[in-house]
Amino acid sequence: MAREKKNLHKVQMTDGKRQIIQQLIQEYDIETAEDIQDALKDLLGGTIKEMMEAEMDDHLGYHKSERSESDDYRNGYKTKRVNSSFGSLDIQVPQDRNSTFEPQVVKKRQKDISEIDQKIISMYAKGMTTRQISDTLNDIYGFEASEGFISDVTDKVLPQIEEWQHRPLEDVYPVIFIDAIHYSVRDNGVIKKLAAYVILGINCTGHKEVLTIQVGENESAKYWFSVLNELKNRGVKDIMIICADGLSGIKEAIATAFPNTEYQRCLVHQVRNTLKYVPDKDRKAFAKDLKTIYNAPTEEEGRKVLDKVTEKWEEKYPRAMKRWYDNWDALCPIFKFSSEVRTIIYTTNAIESLNTTYRKLNRQRSVFPSDQALLKALYLSTFEAKKKWTIPLRNWGRVYGELQIMYEGRLPE
Repeated sequence: MAREKKNLHKVQMTDGKRQIIQQLIQEYDIETAEDIQDALKDLLGGTIKEMMEAEMDDHLGYHKSERSESDDYRNGYKTKRVNSSFGSLDIQVPQDRNSTFEPQVVKKRQKDISEIDQKIISMYAKGMTTRQISDTLNDIYGFEASEGFISDVTDKVLPQIEEWQHRPLEDVYPVIFIDAIHYSVRDNGVIKKLAAYVILGINCTGHKEVLTIQVGENESAKYWFSVLNELKNRGVKDIMIICADGLSGIKEAIATAFPNTEYQRCLVHQVRNTLKYVPDKDRKAFAKDLKTIYNAPTEEEGRKVLDKVTEKWEEKYPRAMKRWYDNWDALCPIFKFSSEVRTIIYTTNAIESLNTTYRKLNRQRSVFPSDQALLKALYLSTFEAKKKWTIPLRNWGRVYGELQIMYEGRLPE
């Protein structure tokens, strides 16, 4: 209902448009949506022909109705079948006697003219709104595309999303990150906050792989249990470490779905939450002290450093360190690893770079028209980011070797 109202608000029905519509209805005897599609296909072919005629004028140096002394002249038309967004259609390509005409609208040997779809999808993937895409196409290409048309084009990826969300996964993932980014989404005229939960896996070759994206509203052990069970149903049998923030119910869900998996509380989020209410004048020094905790050589030493840092700052910020004690059991697994493994786990660089791509969507759009529109944008942004994931994580050989020792018999040789 909300979408219909939105589209009606955007359409500017001018007298010129009314005349064009009336002419189309009369010319093509339009009665159904299929008739409209056929009419648009015919108009596309006619438009391309006219553009090629203009190119031929430029090539020959004179218009069709003019005389010329040139030995090159028009020599009829050649029918060519191409694929477009409206399906296959035949276009009439003008020919010249000397066969030197090189059309640019549809080039020789070009069989597909639907690349405009890919341009739209690429711009959508980079976070542009349908309005921005429409304006860009008009400015650059002189191609007027309504926001509704652009939405229809990007809807073509929905079957791909469905297939991608259910694709088989690998048996084993050494490390998995779970993170959330929040977006404003319109639902029946009401704007609400939804979280996009991104599950990023590091596979046995050290490459990053987004396993799934879930758009949800409520966190609970039941919710996370269903998400983790979905991973199992898609083929995941074992995970060594799951690194996540303090998502409600995640710890209990991991213990049930993957009882041999270690839950590592995300230290980046832990530090951010600690410094959230610390003024700028103390933030740098406080952050430096926090780093000494998770860089300690052992858990025992880390606990001693935690007590020292707490004692140093508790007078100014009495409750700042409380969560470190509350969450210690989920923070301390990191102490069993070397600095190479710790770097992969606690810096969360693997997922932070991906989140940078996702956050661009928030900068481009204040509100998404639906949760489906949000999922489309996240999916396309994921594949935009994935183009750069061509090499394994740094020092992955040593990291993997250490994990094989720590989790003996659970990782492939």
